[in-house]
Amino acid sequence: MTIDSKNSAKTAVEAVEKEDDEIDLMALLLALLRGWKTILFFAILGLLIGILYSRYVNPTYKSEALIQIDEKSSGISALGGDISELIGAEDSKAQTEAELIRSRLVLEPVINSLHLRIRLADPEVGAIDRIVNDRTNTAIHTPEGVSLTTTDGQASISQFNVSQGYLNQSFTLTRSETGFTLSNELDEFKGQLNQPHQFKGADGQIQITVNDLPADSHAISLTKQSLQKTTNTINSALSVVEKGKQTGIIELSMTGNNQQQTSLILKEIVLSYVGQNQSRGTEDTTRTLEFMETQIPLLRKKLEDSEAEFNEFRTKYGTIDVSQEAQILLAENSQIDTQLSELKLKKADLTTYYTDEHPLVIQINEQIAVLNARKQKIDNTIAGLPEVQREFLKLSQDTEINREIYLNLLKNYQQLQIAKAGQTGFARIIDLPINTFDAIAPKKLQIMILALLLGGMLGTMLVLLKNLLRNVVKDPERLEAKTGVPVIATIPRSPLLTRLRKNKKSPNRLLAHADNDSLSYEAIKSLRTNLMFGMPVVGKVGERAKVILITGESPGVGKSFISANLTEVFSQLDKKVLIIDADMRLGELHRMFDMTPDNGLGDYLAQQGELAAVIHPTSIDNIDFMPRGQHPKNPSSLLSGDKFKQMMTELNEHYDYIVIDSPPILAASDAMIMSHYADKVLMVTRYDQSVEGQVAYAIKQMHKADIQVDGIVLNDVQQGLMSKYSYHYSYAYGNNS
Repeated sequence: MTIDSKNSAKTAVEAVEKEDDEIDLMALLLALLRGWKTILFFAILGLLIGILYSRYVNPTYKSEALIQIDEKSSGISALGGDISELIGAEDSKAQTEAELIRSRLVLEPVINSLHLRIRLADPEVGAIDRIVNDRTNTAIHTPEGVSLTTTDGQASISQFNVSQGYLNQSFTLTRSETGFTLSNELDEFKGQLNQPHQFKGADGQIQITVNDLPADSHAISLTKQSLQKTTNTINSALSVVEKGKQTGIIELSMTGNNQQQTSLILKEIVLSYVGQNQSRGTEDTTRTLEFMETQIPLLRKKLEDSEAEFNEFRTKYGTIDVSQEAQILLAENSQIDTQLSELKLKKADLTTYYTDEHPLVIQINEQIAVLNARKQKIDNTIAGLPEVQREFLKLSQDTEINREIYLNLLKNYQQLQIAKAGQTGFARIIDLPINTFDAIAPKKLQIMILALLLGGMLGTMLVLLKNLLRNVVKDPERLEAKTGVPVIATIPRSPLLTRLRKNKKSPNRLLAHADNDSLSYEAIKSLRTNLMFGMPVVGKVGERAKVILITGESPGVGKSFISANLTEVFSQLDKKVLIIDADMRLGELHRMFDMTPDNGLGDYLAQQGELAAVIHPTSIDNIDFMPRGQHPKNPSSLLSGDKFKQMMTELNEHYDYIVIDSPPILAASDAMIMSHYADKVLMVTRYDQSVEGQVAYAIKQMHKADIQVDGIVLNDVQQGLMSKYSYHYSYAYGNNS
C-alpha cells in the first residue's frame, strides 16, 4: 500500500468518525425536538409554580440606618492633662461595635420594649388564601402591645408572660361570651378583656392581658418565645457591616414583611445601642467620681481635726521660731505627702481595672516606696529637734498636708463633674431608618423566568433520560445489526387514516378504501412484491398455498393493520386469499372487514364441525376471512393438536395465499407453534414506540424454537424534520392529489 493510499484510508476513517459524531449530535437534537411536548409541559408547569410561589410569599421590605464610630471619646482632653490621666481613653473598632449591636445587651431592651417575644398568628389563613390574596396580614409590635388584623376583627395583646415550661409553646386564644378562652393541649383558662389575669397551669404561671379578639370564635395562635430564639430571629433579619474599609461608619439593614414594623424595630436597635454607648462613655468618669465622693468627707474631717489640734498647741505655747533647716524639712515633707496622696489616688483608680501585678500598678508602688523612705529619713531628722519645736513642726505639717490633699481632691472632683457633663460617647447617629415601601422580594419577574427555565431544563433532562433508557426503534440499519434480521419494508404513517382513527365511532378502514394514493399503500405493495419473489416453489403445507405468518414483539405494533392490507394487495393479483385471525384471546381483525368475531378459529378447534362453517366471505373479491371465534381456555394446546395441522392441509387445496395474524411473541407462544406451517414469518414493529431490546429478544426466542424470522416490517414510520431516518421511505409514483 502506498503512502497516498494510507493517507486516503486514514482520511476516510476520520470522515466516518466525524459523520458519526454529527449523527449523534443530530440524533440528540431530534430527540429533544420529538419531546417538545414534554419540555413545554414542564416549562409551563414550572412557570405556574413560579407564579403561585410569588403570590404565596409575603413581600419583603428593607430598612437601613447609618452610625459613625469615632476612634476615641471627645470633650475630655480639653479639660487638661490631669483629668485625662485619671480617666484614660480607649480606641473603638467598627467591627467590634458591629458585633456588640447584635448582642443581647443591645437587643434585649428592644425586645422587651416592643414585646417582640409575643407571637400572634392566624391559623385560619391557608395556602390558598395566601395565593388568592397575594399577601397576608402580619403582627404589629408596639410599646403598647401586639396586634393582628384578621377577616373577623383585630386581636390585641398588651401583656403575656409565662413560666419557663410554657416558652415556645403554642396557645389558642378565642373570644367567648364573657371574655376570652386561652387553651393548649393540657390547660384551658377563661378571662375577661382589658383586665390583667394570672393563671396557674400544669407547667407554671401565666400572666396575660387581652385587649381585643376577633368575633365568631375566630381562633388566634399565641406563643411566648424564649429570649434566645427571638434574638436569633432578629439577627437572622439584621445585617450590621462596616461601610467601606476603615471608615468607622456602620451600616445597619433589616428585612421584614411590614415596612413600618421593620423600620420601628431597627430604629429602636439604633437608639438602644447609642444609649449603651453613652453609658460606656461616662462609665470611667462615674467610677472616679464615686471614689472621690467617698474620700472627700474623710479628708475634710481629717483636715478639721488637724487644724483644731494645731490651733490648740499655738494657744498654749504661742508662736515658736523654727529654724530655717526645720522649715525646709517641713516643706519637703509636705510635698512628699502631697505626692503620696496623688499616687494613692491614681493607684485606687488603676486597681478598679487592673490587678496588683499590672506594670502600672507596680510602678506606682515603687514610687510610693521611694517617697516613704525619704519621708522616714526626714522624720528621723526632725526627731532630733527640741521637743516643742518638734511638736510644732509636726502639727503644722499635718495641717498643711491635709489642706493640700483636700483642696486637690475637691478641685479634681469638680473638674470631673464638668467632664462628665461634656462626654457624649463615641457613636453618632447619621441616618435613622425611613419607610420606602419598595419591596425587595419576591422579584416576581425573575422568579417566573427562573421557574420557566428550571421547568424547561427538567423537561429536557426527562426527555434525554427517556431517550437514553428506552432505546426505541428508529434506525432500520441499527435494528438489522442488532437482530440479524433484514428490514424488508418500512410502512409510512398515513395521515388521512390517522385522522379517521381519532374518531372512535368511525370503523377501521383499509388503505385501499381510505388512502389508496398514499406512500403507506405503496409500501404495502412493495412488501407484497418482496414476498412474492422470495416464496419457495413448494409450501410447507402443500403445493398450492403459500402461508405468511405475521406477528409482533408486543401488542399495539400494528400487525393486524399490516395483515389486512397485505391480504388486500395480494387479492389484486386475482389470487384466492384467506386471512386468519389467530389471536384467539384479543384479536381485533374482524373490525378491519366490518364483521363479527363469532364462529371462527377458536370454535373450530374446540368443537367438532365443518371447516367451511368458520370461513366467511368478505366484501372484497378473492378474500375470505376466518375470525378468532370464541376464546378457548387453552389456545396453545389447541394449536399444537392435529386438528390445526389438518386444517392447514385442507386449506391448501382452496387458497393461493394464507395470511395468519398471530398473537405477539412476548405475550403468548401461539406464534411459535403456527410458524412451523408458515413459508414466511414476518415480525412487525412500530417506529418510535417499540423497544429495540424487546424486538431482539422476541426474535431470539423464535430462533431458540428453530424458527427463522424472514424479515422485519417497520410500521408507522413518520416523515418530517424531526425524523432522522425519513430517507427509508418508499415514494409514490403517480397521482398523489
